Amino acid sequence: MFSLQSFDFLHKLANNNDREWFKANQPDYEDRVRTPALQFIEAMQGTVLGLSPRFTAVPKKVGGSLMRPQRDSRFSKDKTPYKTNVGIQFRHFQAKDVHAPGFYVHVANDECFIAAGIWHPEAKALNAIRQCIDENPNGYKKALAVLSKAGFELTGDSLIRPPRGFDSQHPLIDELKRKDFIAIKPVSIEQVCSDDFVEFCTKEFEQTRSLMAYLCFALSLDF
Repeated sequence: MFSLQSFDFLHKLANNNDREWFKANQPDYEDRVRTPALQFIEAMQGTVLGLSPRFTAVPKKVGGSLMRPQRDSRFSKDKTPYKTNVGIQFRHFQAKDVHAPGFYVHVANDECFIAAGIWHPEAKALNAIRQCIDENPNGYKKALAVLSKAGFELTGDSLIRPPRGFDSQHPLIDELKRKDFIAIKPVSIEQVCSDDFVEFCTKEFEQTRSLMAYLCFALSLDF
């Protein structure tokens, strides 16, 4: 599992973010970062299945729950080739990419957190979520209450003005303005490196089930 050596490698990568250094230190990346991440994903399989049989925990180097270390810098001013974090997403089996409902674990020196929800959904999906909140507000408000009590915060980008078709005086207008529906809870490096990190994630993700069930309902996905 993750250890302080995982964070040490990510720190060194941040200071030496180029392909030559990474290639020379690939064995360290495998031992300290990728292997522990894959072990964590494997250990989370029972948890994810327990949350919903529609979500997957796939411990594969490529094409599974572990996000690739290479950055997509095509549209970014930052041209460094590698991410200095570990991203793990347990996504819906019907999902094609990261812009779909999922449980997420973020490991980095500057911040660690766990999250659940949907990030940057396409316009059609975003509109479906907004329509669902408008037509079924109680289920959404209950999900928010559970998240708040458990220490999660709904975060992400929002519109400045009300989305088309919704009144500015709508009682849930701030929720309808959201472009992301991600519930985040910060965790410490010590927690990530602890022996009970899987148990911790199991307990915390349980508090996000109502949000995930609601989003799947809004998007006509099985849960």
